[in-house]
Amino acid sequence: MEWVEADERVEAVYLTEDTLRVDLMDGRTITVPLAWYPRLLHATPEQLGQWEICGGGYGIHWEVLDEDISTEGLLRGAMTPRSLARD
Repeated sequence: MEWVEADERVEAVYLTEDTLRVDLMDGRTITVPLAWYPRLLHATPEQLGQWEICGGGYGIHWEVLDEDISTEGLLRGAMTPRSLARD
């Protein structure tokens, strides 16, 4: 069996009405509910589509929503703290 090195950089981002899916460079896929990120949950489809990869490939940034999500946080299952969530 060939050893595959972990690579937690973002390859692709997909959003549905209620989920965020992030494909990583090493082939893993992380899917989380948008409810974990209220700014994303309440955003318009146009706003959701305005994401960019940041942090050397280890994060996703939505300038218009002032939202940043790291692959480390996704892998840990970290939600936006309620004190930071703006509904």
